[in-house]
Amino acid sequence: MDFRLDETQQAVAAKVAGFVADRVAPVAAGHDRAGRFADGFLTELGDAGLMALGVPVAHGGDGHGAVTVGLALEELARADITACWPVLNAALIAGIIERSGTPEQQAAWLPGIARGRSVVALVLTEPGHGTDAAAIELAADPDRGGGWLLEGTKTSIMAGTFATHGLVFARTGAEGARGITAFYVPLDDPRIRRTRLDDLGNRAGGRATLEFDRVPVPASAMVGRPGTGFVGVMRGFDYSRALIGLMAVAAAGASLDEALEHCRTRTSFGVPLGHHQGVSFPLVDHATRLRAGRLLALEALWRKDSGLDHRTEANMVKSWVPSAAVEAAQQALLTMGHLGWTTGRAFERRLRDLIGTQIADGTINATRLVVARQLLGRDSSP
Repeated sequence: MDFRLDETQQAVAAKVAGFVADRVAPVAAGHDRAGRFADGFLTELGDAGLMALGVPVAHGGDGHGAVTVGLALEELARADITACWPVLNAALIAGIIERSGTPEQQAAWLPGIARGRSVVALVLTEPGHGTDAAAIELAADPDRGGGWLLEGTKTSIMAGTFATHGLVFARTGAEGARGITAFYVPLDDPRIRRTRLDDLGNRAGGRATLEFDRVPVPASAMVGRPGTGFVGVMRGFDYSRALIGLMAVAAAGASLDEALEHCRTRTSFGVPLGHHQGVSFPLVDHATRLRAGRLLALEALWRKDSGLDHRTEANMVKSWVPSAAVEAAQQALLTMGHLGWTTGRAFERRLRDLIGTQIADGTINATRLVVARQLLGRDSSP
């Protein structure tokens, strides 16, 4: 088995790392304090090619595979995991449009996503329906003109305060997953009310509640056939869950690297701090777990690129890696002592932001359920 990256993958990772060092790392703490990205920052992400990574070349993108997208997000997450969410949304939603959209929809929507001029949000979760996404209630009622009227409330929508477009999941049919349809909707309609949520972490991520008041959308906004929206987004989650695992490993790894350097340079009782087993061994354990999590995430993405089923691997990643990353980031902070506790360093910001990866795109138990059904079969699993 060859674990080496090819030249293109190495070049993309190096390019993103350079951009991140120059344009992301210096402003990450300020974005966190302000609770918003600076004006023009999302445009910079688009101009740097981060939104185009997974968009087909035919529609203005770079057409990179899943592993390459993951490597780019990994570099971005080392500086600011919050900046990853718009990039991840672009890859996830572009993939859904590529699979399920018509050629006309792809030509109309994908170039804007690739350039970063269309900033997209996944508009799925509702106040009463998070993990049980198949029970969503936001209604898409037939309009006299042949389109639809969207009415209801969505919440916990990452990028919801600033996204220009949303892939909105609404009920067009009977109860259950087969009654849900996806629509690609501009979010600048005055009948959409956006309310920013005040969050523990990912403070610049613009998580919001969106209220739709009979918002008209044309028939051409429907992505795929009626009733296929839920299936489409669940297939997309098998991709995004592996990406989130790499993001989590990278952010926690940044804290772990700084803690290791601290153990080399800080002295305690006349010797480097790392001489004390009680300090160094926990860091070794967390480095081991992060390495294993990274390999599992890359395996899931490699399987996707190879056209292989990757549901088991991606959901294993999401059920375990974010929690391992939170624990590693906390141990790194504790290793730093009072230096980690202060808000003048990135330790506490990374820890707060990493907690969000445990929730996004499926909780631990939701992803365990997927794995159980893959391993045992539906008849023998919860």
